[in-house]
Amino acid sequence: MGSVELVQAAAQRVAQTRAEGHRVLVVLSAMGDTTDRLVELAHRVAAKPSPRELDVLLTSGEQVSIALLCMALAEIDVPARSYLGVQVPIHTDARHGKAQIQRIEPQRLRADLDAGLVPVVAGFQGVDDHNNLTSLGRGGSDTTAVALAAALDADECQILSDVDGIYTTDPRVEPRARRLERVTFEEILELSSLGSRVLQRRAVEFAGKYNVPVRVMAANSEGPGTLISYESQELEGPVVSGIAFNRDEAEITIVGVSDRPGIAHTILRPVADARIEVDMIVLNAPRDGRVDFSFTVHRDDYDETLELVRAAIAEVEPDASIVGSREVAKISVVGVGMRSHAGIAARMFECLATESINVRMVATSEIKISVLVEERYLELGVRSLHDAFSLSSATLT
Repeated sequence: MGSVELVQAAAQRVAQTRAEGHRVLVVLSAMGDTTDRLVELAHRVAAKPSPRELDVLLTSGEQVSIALLCMALAEIDVPARSYLGVQVPIHTDARHGKAQIQRIEPQRLRADLDAGLVPVVAGFQGVDDHNNLTSLGRGGSDTTAVALAAALDADECQILSDVDGIYTTDPRVEPRARRLERVTFEEILELSSLGSRVLQRRAVEFAGKYNVPVRVMAANSEGPGTLISYESQELEGPVVSGIAFNRDEAEITIVGVSDRPGIAHTILRPVADARIEVDMIVLNAPRDGRVDFSFTVHRDDYDETLELVRAAIAEVEPDASIVGSREVAKISVVGVGMRSHAGIAARMFECLATESINVRMVATSEIKISVLVEERYLELGVRSLHDAFSLSSATLT
């Protein structure tokens, strides 16, 4: 929706879908880089803008989009009506900039659909109990769309963007990456948390909770996209569905802390109090009553975390030292088939060893294995693992 031509193309797509016999509701984001420009404008006016007023500013971008699309639909004789989040209404909590949807009153939208209209709703926004405008955070339009699909018992929620589906890995890193026809909610939750940015994680959580099938499709081309739903009943699906990676990692290690109960709490409590998310954690085997404690955080939080940890251990662990690095990255192998297949970790470590890629940390769940490596080996590791698990195979679905 970055230009008039794209608005008109979106209108034609809505008209075509409606002509096929479907009732359609549309959720829109702001046009192009509008949100980025509004954020920049706010920070030129104020060093630390009020969160409430920032939400008032940022939610204006979607208002432009929905009005323009309704005008474009009217030009091709498709009746439509625009709605801001407050007009639906979409009720949220009061956390400006990262509000969460609490409930939706879909009666007006349902009445429009029954009357043959196309409701066009502003994504990314809602209203709290005090009638303040709120925003759902970046990517919040996806969450709005899934939430409305759940509230209206929609057959499917289609997310249209500049990608034509979800791939086995980023095609910019591995050109032979293939589009997946289907993934499960569990897999896409892992992929989105591990660095894949196709869908906002909260949108996937919402879809899984309310069992809303979600299809990721290209906005400006035809194709089936990728369907996200509950686990397939196929007897034999692919063991590994994709390789995710994240460059935004930083590693911190406290060397030589006392091997005693509560040391992890001493180190991590101030980090948690600062609302800094800790990802991977490793506590090595004790030697001479001492252990090394390592963990990762987002790269943007690295400096603050170092200061917090230094302050936390300055008095209780004066002999310990702290080392860290921003030059690390995480690579993850994801697939629901890992539940019932042995040897995935061994194959992963063998592949990385063959490429002389050293593993610094490991984290696992039922359907994923993540490793921390030096950032310079990231792309080599992704391509090698993609080959090792045959993700370019023509039989992959």
